[in-house]
Amino acid sequence: QVQLVESGGGLVQAGGSLRLSCVVSGRTLSLYAMGWLRQAPGKERELVASISGNGGRTYYPDSVKGRFTISKDNAKSTVYLQMNSLKPEDTAVYYCATSRAPYTTLRADTAYWGQGTQVTVSS
Repeated sequence: QVQLVESGGGLVQAGGSLRLSCVVSGRTLSLYAMGWLRQAPGKERELVASISGNGGRTYYPDSVKGRFTISKDNAKSTVYLQMNSLKPEDTAVYYCATSRAPYTTLRADTAYWGQGTQVTVSS
């Protein structure tokens, strides 16, 4: 059974930073792609960052590229999302996510995700 527990969300002013953490159970992080999804009101769930099991590949959409950085600590079974230069449009519920199968790409439509943590960026 996969368990994903997010923390670190909150209220921040535009231009500020937050660091989200996700403690993962039921996954060997070196085998599974991990990442973060977000969903804002009225919008589809969006993949904002992913990292391959071996850490060699990362993905960011253009909307967050250069501002967000995903990392992980396999020994601590924890995934992080460092968010800098936050914008009001980053406001969303952020979900830690894992690929459904090992050695596969994380996809928003097939991933398992956690309970989420609210990120609100004020202008």
